[in-house]
Amino acid sequence: MLTAPGRILSVVWPQTQPGTAMTARPPATSHRLQRTLSRVLAMAVAGATFAGDLAHAQRAPAGLPLIRDAEIEQLLREYTRPILRVAGLAKQNVHIIIINNRAFNAFVMDGRRIFVNAGALIDAQTPNQIIGVLAHETGHIAGGHLAKLRQELVGAQTAAILAAVLGLGLAVAGSRYGGASAGQIGAAALSAPQSIIQRTLLSYVRAQEDAADRAAVKFLNATNQSSKGMFETFKRFYDQTLFQSPYTDPYLQSHPMPVERIAALQEVAKTSPFWEKRDSAELQARHDLMRAKLYGFIERADAIARRYPASDASLAARYARAISTYRHGDLRHAHALIDGLIQAQPNYPYFHELKGQVLLESGHPANAIAPLRRAIALAPEPTLIQVMLAQALIATNDPKRADEAIANLRAAMTRDDDIPEGYAQLAMAYGRKGDLAQADLASARAAFGRGDYPTARQLAMRAKTRFPTGSPGWVKADDLSSYKPPKPAYGRN
Repeated sequence: MLTAPGRILSVVWPQTQPGTAMTARPPATSHRLQRTLSRVLAMAVAGATFAGDLAHAQRAPAGLPLIRDAEIEQLLREYTRPILRVAGLAKQNVHIIIINNRAFNAFVMDGRRIFVNAGALIDAQTPNQIIGVLAHETGHIAGGHLAKLRQELVGAQTAAILAAVLGLGLAVAGSRYGGASAGQIGAAALSAPQSIIQRTLLSYVRAQEDAADRAAVKFLNATNQSSKGMFETFKRFYDQTLFQSPYTDPYLQSHPMPVERIAALQEVAKTSPFWEKRDSAELQARHDLMRAKLYGFIERADAIARRYPASDASLAARYARAISTYRHGDLRHAHALIDGLIQAQPNYPYFHELKGQVLLESGHPANAIAPLRRAIALAPEPTLIQVMLAQALIATNDPKRADEAIANLRAAMTRDDDIPEGYAQLAMAYGRKGDLAQADLASARAAFGRGDYPTARQLAMRAKTRFPTGSPGWVKADDLSSYKPPKPAYGRN
């Protein structure tokens, strides 16, 4: 299930997850010092990602626009499963989170989530290229880089405070006793720690990036995969930054300089016996379908027509054109194109899913049920398709379909409870049955998943009054009603 731009599922992650660089406010000194520390520490971790735009030690911003799609998530699970296994992370339940952003980027924020932009999936021409990106981010998780970086930040914070306090003391002494030299030394002591600490932290982050590169090559070799795609991606970044390199201070970068990075990666990667190994034709075909699907949903019709012209008879091109046709309102033609896809590959679950989605969103929920049931029967992990089927069942306004909707939603939410829309649909299904206690509880969980904690608390308190005291529903409602989101470690300065 991948919804069109403007309706892409936005998830506000509950602010209880790890991933912030700092967890406590430093001891009070001066407002100026606090602002300085915030700037220095922010600069130290900024850019600690694969592409360098976002910090892998940052907390996910509220309202981060995320894409949920059964087809894409299944493919990414297959890409990462062998990498996570050889990295010793198979039991850590690491998830790939897709961000609706066209830039090429990927990053980690904790030990169980790898964030990747839709742009990285679209621009990666082969499975091997994006697998190399995911292997690099796995290297950060396996190396415990976030926890180590937090320790470094705490140490740097303490050093900055001591140095700044010393500088303040010297500056005050100089102004009080008229000693110009003491005042100058104090001013220098205030400014010097910023530069020193910033460079020290960035040097530490660069070392982590190099370690993640080497770990990625190791993981790829251990899974009999080429690191050529990873090398090609870095080479593309190198080509894009050639004009910047002569004017860049290498000590103020969060990543190794492109020339150095390419040389180091080439040294370890090209010695692999799997360097020339190519992705299988079947995997490349699925990768092309994923790229076409994202492009079809994200880009404008004219861009899709240029990238996938009518003369292109490939399955991926037909997929992109079918999605674009549906998005821009030509439903009759879209149905014909989707039926052609199903005829070409009748056992591919996600063509049936697309047909069900188009029927549901065009106001024909009853007709959407059969293709969605077929998609669920064919898909390896149909969690998101089950949510869509439940939505179609509920949209028929037939109370007799409520039980089937609840069964699908319960099965889906057992496997993945981070789908606010699933809980919203569950609330409606229970409402159809007149079960107000479960409806309130599901609504509360939907609000919680969206990050709307006041509404979640209010609904949970109402649900508590409907459940028997001490029952499982009452306990869940009590947990939600008493939840207090943590305050951010730093306010805006």
